[in-house]
Amino acid sequence: MKRPALTLALAIAVVLAAAALLLTHRASAPQASLSLPLADAGFGDLFGGGTAASDRVVGVALEQLEQDYYKPVSAQAAFRGVSAALVSYLHAKHVTPRLPVERATGNLSADASHLESEVAYAQQHYGRIAGSNALLEAALRGMMNSVDDPYTVYLSPEEIAQLTETLNGGNFGGIGVYILPLRNHDILVEPIEGLPANHAGMHEPLILQSVNGTRTDGLSADSVQALIRGAAGTVVRIRAYPIDKPKQAHTYRIVREIIHVPTVFAKMENGIDYIHLSEFGETSAREIHAALLDGKARGAKGYILDLRDNGGGLVNSAVDIVSYFVPRGAVVVSEVDRAGTVSPQVADGQTIPGLEPLVILVNKYTASASEITAGALQDYHLATLIGTQTFGKGVVQSIYQMPNGEGALKITVARYVTPRGRDIEHIGIRPNVVVNMNPRLIDTPQDVQLKAAKARITQLLHASGRS
Repeated sequence: MKRPALTLALAIAVVLAAAALLLTHRASAPQASLSLPLADAGFGDLFGGGTAASDRVVGVALEQLEQDYYKPVSAQAAFRGVSAALVSYLHAKHVTPRLPVERATGNLSADASHLESEVAYAQQHYGRIAGSNALLEAALRGMMNSVDDPYTVYLSPEEIAQLTETLNGGNFGGIGVYILPLRNHDILVEPIEGLPANHAGMHEPLILQSVNGTRTDGLSADSVQALIRGAAGTVVRIRAYPIDKPKQAHTYRIVREIIHVPTVFAKMENGIDYIHLSEFGETSAREIHAALLDGKARGAKGYILDLRDNGGGLVNSAVDIVSYFVPRGAVVVSEVDRAGTVSPQVADGQTIPGLEPLVILVNKYTASASEITAGALQDYHLATLIGTQTFGKGVVQSIYQMPNGEGALKITVARYVTPRGRDIEHIGIRPNVVVNMNPRLIDTPQDVQLKAAKARITQLLHASGRS
């Protein structure tokens, strides 16, 4: 069985894609925000217009970060991040800059003004050599990096478009890999069977070194995705090595193809409705709904929801999917912001009766919205989780368009907890039945986790007298 073709950025987060991407809608944000912890509202809300003047981009970014980041922010760290990023970028352009030394005062308005002055100085003195827009982008990336959170980043217009495309579905020129940011800042790429990277000889998860000669050290998953994607028929050269084997690095010459982005693959096997969900995008809940109803119509006696290697996506998609299994009003997930305010999201009453027994497959790359789904159904004792400990991404991001219309900020704005109050950040979810397996064996005859899921359903059916 071939898994769906998908190139993820996680984010979201990620783990797989950008995967580990969890977005949520926050309508009260001053700039348009997309709530995708990664996982709650429509993408249409992402690109509303801001009201600030275009020359206040850096100041607005600092204000947004300080006001909305889910932990207290050090303004001085943001100053250092901006300065270091500007110097690093100019050094790469063979320029040794002399920049004014700015220090945080503790007054947000004054600090924003000081940072704007520093960036303006760099643009005025070095913009002809390095490019004014590139210096601004470097400053914004440096500011976001100052909080040392892989999910809080600056997104270029191109990266926003790619993220939108990933979550909305669609076709794009790519090579067919999952892109996973690891906690040590390495980027893992996992080829998808039957797609260009796999055809070019990539058969296992690899640590990425470079894309077309551009080193990927320190780049975000979004930036890596931007390097990998391109026009169909063009060539991309990926240099990567097996995990923990850097001396075995190899360069893969891969011809990009148009990659369709489905999210659900479903089939009936011996009366069991098997559903593999690759990400939580705009259409995922509808696709899952259709797959569940089709299984019922065909007389399914049990259900397997495969969330292995699923790095997450939209919160609202996870809430909708859990709503098929739990009663109206049941808490699916709760967000907790910096002030400790708890905002529960509840099931909307679209319950489909008779979806049992249910087994959910998880592994170390199950993250974000996937963990919301698995955690809620485990908390309500509606599913048996089988596999290995999940990734442990328990934070939510919102996206804010910059006031000049060029780029956006993706900021971690809250953490989330399961219905029973479990905080899974850096912890993950422990399955009810632990079955270890190499992720490379997923959907092969050696998939012992899938075999265990089928055995569990058979056991539950026998115990209930339905076998």
